[in-house]
Amino acid sequence: MPRRTATMLASTLMLIALLCAGVFINVPYSEMSPGPTVNTLGEHDGEPVLQISGRKTYQADGHLNMTTVRVTSADYKMNLVEAVYGWLAHDNKVVPHDTLYPDGKTEEQSTQENAEEFSQSQESAKVAALKERNIPVKSWTIVSSVLKDSPAEGKLHAGDVIKAVDGTQVKAYGEVAKLVTKHKPGEKVVFTVVPAKEQAAAEKEKRTATKTEDITITTTKSDDDREERAIVGIAAGTDHTFPFTIDIKLADVGGPSAGLMFALGIVDKITPGDLTGGKFVAGTGTIDDNGKVGPIGGIEMKTVGARDQGAQYFLTPKDNCAAAARDIPDGLTLVKVDTLDDAMKALGDIRGGNTGDLPQCTKS
Repeated sequence: MPRRTATMLASTLMLIALLCAGVFINVPYSEMSPGPTVNTLGEHDGEPVLQISGRKTYQADGHLNMTTVRVTSADYKMNLVEAVYGWLAHDNKVVPHDTLYPDGKTEEQSTQENAEEFSQSQESAKVAALKERNIPVKSWTIVSSVLKDSPAEGKLHAGDVIKAVDGTQVKAYGEVAKLVTKHKPGEKVVFTVVPAKEQAAAEKEKRTATKTEDITITTTKSDDDREERAIVGIAAGTDHTFPFTIDIKLADVGGPSAGLMFALGIVDKITPGDLTGGKFVAGTGTIDDNGKVGPIGGIEMKTVGARDQGAQYFLTPKDNCAAAARDIPDGLTLVKVDTLDDAMKALGDIRGGNTGDLPQCTKS
């Protein structure tokens, strides 16, 4: 056999061997790819995404699409060939497995966490949207959860309304931890609460709950830091009462990143006219009760998914702008937003054709 032929044969056999080995070698990576987008002004699986009753609504044309990212499951074993292909593919992204599932988080745990974040994002979107329209929303601080085997177990319950701590009125959930940590571990702290059952009954009867109880709890030392920090073992949160009903119907979606687009969709539904002027606008971003927009993961995947669905403009959280601007899909304008008010102003420029005034994302 000629030397050249033998060399080519050996090289071919080596390549085949490497490819075969690559198929059987697992690597600790996962893959992200563009997911579907959903128009918050339209329907999904045959029913409106935003369902509002008890308030006059208006027909809203155009698109305000929330965007998603597909990820491989927690137990998916990626092989070397798939990883290399993913690294080379333009619209996909291969990341370390721990980036998506830190600390050995299971698929079930991740799904539960995403569902909780999605639920909270919906509540914040409703609050922010109504505040944008100057519609009053009643809010109060509650016990969100009670840690098992903690000093608070059996004394405080999820849904209890926290009125005061040691006689100091609580106006925001962040104040609860500050008041508790004024104590040293082992000292007693007094919570004044409206029991969850009383609060639920008052809401059902459309009255103000007045029955309160004083609950004394002995603090203990936190085990998650080096300092002597007193805790009782609860997480505080915020609950709301809305003047009309807003339901968001969207299954199989998790995480907090649709908050901004939900808020804009609600505003559009309860406001005469069209926020978009009939344009196709997509976007992403978390949102808090005050309309502050926060960054999200997978921004490069979301801009690609939006472009593929026909979006012309993409509302981008300020802190995601630099990453998104490194590879802008053709025909898509990335609009930088930091608050719901920023997004409303941007939509006004899009609607009015003043696109030269839009704050666009840059690489720096």
